[in-house]
Amino acid sequence: MLHLFYGNDTVGVREKTHAFCADCEAKGATLERIDTQSYAPGVLTDIAGATSLFGTETLYLIDTPSLKKDFYDDVLEHLEILKESPNTFVIIEEALLAPEKKKFAKYTETNEEVKKASTERFNAFGMADSLAKKDKRMLWVQLQEAKTAGLSPEEIIGTLWWQIKSLRLAKVTQNAAEAGMKDYPYNKAKGALSNFKEGELEALTESLLAVYHDGHLGKKDIDLALEKWMLTI
Repeated sequence: MLHLFYGNDTVGVREKTHAFCADCEAKGATLERIDTQSYAPGVLTDIAGATSLFGTETLYLIDTPSLKKDFYDDVLEHLEILKESPNTFVIIEEALLAPEKKKFAKYTETNEEVKKASTERFNAFGMADSLAKKDKRMLWVQLQEAKTAGLSPEEIIGTLWWQIKSLRLAKVTQNAAEAGMKDYPYNKAKGALSNFKEGELEALTESLLAVYHDGHLGKKDIDLALEKWMLTI
C-alpha cells in the first residue's frame, strides 16, 4: 500500500505523517525511514518484495525523495510496485506540480495535500496574463505579491506552466475544441501569440522546467531562479 502526504506547509505535512505512522505503529507495524542519506539504488525493489520473518508489518517512510534526482526518479518508476507491495509505504513531499499530483494519485490510497493558510487568496492567473503580454515589470510585482500571500514557488510555476502550455496549444491548433480548451482562454492565448518570436515558447518551457528541477534538487535557490527566469521573457 502507498500513502502520500505533501504540500507547502511542511510542518503540517509532517504532523499528518507522524499521526499516520504512529497509528500504524500502535497496531504493531515496525517503522523504517528512507531519506537521501540512506537511499541506495535498488533498495525500493528489495523492500517492496520483502517479508518479515516474524510476520509483522513493516512501514517504510520515504522522506522527501525529490531532494535527490535519482531517488525521486526511482520512486516515480516504482509507484505501481509500491502500491502492490504487502508492506506499507508513506511518502513525504513538498509542494507538487499538477502532473506529479496526477501521477501519484493513480497509485496512492491516501493522497493528502497540506497548504499554508492564507487570509486572502492571491489570484495567480493575473501572472498568467502578464506572461502572455510579456510584461516583465508587472510579472515581477505580482511575484512579490504572490510570495507575500503565501503561494509556494511550485504553485507559481504551475500557473506559468499552464499559460505556456495554453500558448503552445493555441499555436498548433485551429480552434478551442481541437486544443481541448474553453473558448475564452483559447482566444486569449491565440491573440497573445504575436508577442512571441518563433521558438521562444519552446525555450521558455525548457528554462521554466529547469528552474523547477534545479530548485527541487538544491542546485539553485528556486525563488531567485524564478525571478531571474521572469527577466528572460
